[in-house]
Amino acid sequence: MKRTIIAAAVVGLLTAAPVAAHGPSGHGDHKHEPAYGRAGDPKMLSRDIVVRMKEADGKMLFEPSRIEIRTGEQIRFRLENVGDLDHEFLLGTAQEIEEHADMMKAMPDMKHDDANAKQIAAKRTGDLLWHFTTAGEFDFACLIPGHREAGMTGKIVVK
Repeated sequence: MKRTIIAAAVVGLLTAAPVAAHGPSGHGDHKHEPAYGRAGDPKMLSRDIVVRMKEADGKMLFEPSRIEIRTGEQIRFRLENVGDLDHEFLLGTAQEIEEHADMMKAMPDMKHDDANAKQIAAKRTGDLLWHFTTAGEFDFACLIPGHREAGMTGKIVVK
């Protein structure tokens, strides 16, 4: 019974998250836009920022771990996993990341390929396109169990 309730709660969170993040249409409905912006539009100009994911000296890291962006800027994150393990880049508020980290502990094999999250296999690359519409400080993290705890977090400052 307890497993059924947990499974139902997780399914509810998984199906509600894309609607909350991208609006009912999945295309950045402003009424339901996350605090940190919306999925990027490939037809718009963007600035590229390379983010490397790696393991070093017993830690797991993003380089850079702090990124500054201007409000209204669209960024193409060029995600390079130069490490020997799979990693992911999940963009969100501190609260969203904390809540999602708890969900990942319950479902460690969950894979991400959402507008605000991308899992990258070892020695592979991928892109995440995001339009930052609101000033503030937002987070990114790797939520594969144990990775965030080993230091794989970062901060985005939108001015």
